[in-house]
Amino acid sequence: MFGYEFYVDPSRCIGCRSCLQACEECETHRGNSMINFDFIERRERISSAAYVCWHCDEPTCAQVCPADAIKKGEDGIVHSSLKPRCIACNNCVLACPFGIPKMMEPEQQMMKCDMCYDRTSVGKRPMCATVCPSQALAYVRPEQIAARREKPTNTFYFGNQKITTKVYMMAPAEREAVALDVVDYMREEKHELATTRE
Repeated sequence: MFGYEFYVDPSRCIGCRSCLQACEECETHRGNSMINFDFIERRERISSAAYVCWHCDEPTCAQVCPADAIKKGEDGIVHSSLKPRCIACNNCVLACPFGIPKMMEPEQQMMKCDMCYDRTSVGKRPMCATVCPSQALAYVRPEQIAARREKPTNTFYFGNQKITTKVYMMAPAEREAVALDVVDYMREEKHELATTRE
């Protein structure tokens, strides 16, 4: 679908898990959901978020694959590993800064969201985006997103590492990028532990 982009907005996720069920219906996933579903600040609230693969411009998963089993198409889609080549080493699973690839044990193959390539390659929307009632996962034209108060960004920082992606995250309007650093979360946890012990 020319001119359409994928947008993820965790603030809109209502935890219905419709995306998980829809993803299982994608023919390339063989009945497995490739949606990464998680709870945000699990100890304090029930907020949830669903994530697809971000389809990095320079995919780390492909860079660390010793068997050259992970390919990125000309359209920017990073595909699951090629079954004949995948040696199930888990390098891609460990290397992805977003934690997206999944090692499917029965198949001995890394599988991940391929943006429903069986659908998008023939002009249809990804399954998860067709069923999301709150548009937390949206596959739309950029002008349809422009009306939202958040601003789309496809730039992420993991410490000093800058990553740009095909998929956009909806972020506060004043932010140009999303910064994630594990060290920050470790400091928060230490502070919380110290506070509870006092």
